[in-house]
Amino acid sequence: MIKRLIIAVDGPSGSGKSTIAKLVAKKLGLRYLDTGAIYRAVAFILDESGIEPKDGPDLESELDSISVNLKNTSVIVNGRDVSDKIRNPHISAMASLFSALPAVRQRLLHIQRAQVDSGGIVAEGRDMGTVVFPEAQVKIFLTANEEVRAYRRWLELNRKGIRVERSDILSNIRLRDQNDSSRSISPLIKADDAVLIDTSDLSIEDIVDRILDLIKERVILDDR
Repeated sequence: MIKRLIIAVDGPSGSGKSTIAKLVAKKLGLRYLDTGAIYRAVAFILDESGIEPKDGPDLESELDSISVNLKNTSVIVNGRDVSDKIRNPHISAMASLFSALPAVRQRLLHIQRAQVDSGGIVAEGRDMGTVVFPEAQVKIFLTANEEVRAYRRWLELNRKGIRVERSDILSNIRLRDQNDSSRSISPLIKADDAVLIDTSDLSIEDIVDRILDLIKERVILDDR
């Protein structure tokens, strides 16, 4: 396989990005980068510290003191594992608000880019193909209708023992979509050269196979 193969998987919350990106990475033997978890973790720490989602010296100072490390499936912030604290509607909403701030995005941009090793990466998020890795050989934009996305998130939270009303999740998704798509800095948009896949009525296996086929078409895998 060619070196530094970068596959960017973008899309809104509940579109299946994490599940699909993890499976594609596993199939190809590449590292998986969950950028959403990074933003959620930073939002959690900022919110816990009482920092409001607006530009200012308090935000700048707190960002300077934050270190983020991804270790297998764990997200470590300042030496603290926050993996089980960042997957709830409140942190989702806070992550959307904080991620609209230039200082936050700039602080985390180099962290995301530094994750690419010589073997390559499958990166999923909201601006992987447009901002973080515009040079990615393969760009995918996943989407699904709101009801399907809300149901998926509801199932995920219930499996973790987190009880939330589906109506609240749907409202949160709509708010986050609006915030993510309308922000001036790195909005959630499909890259011009990204392939759009609606996952509403597709199985996980179908989506993964479609992406793998696309990679074979677009990338020289045997260095010939």
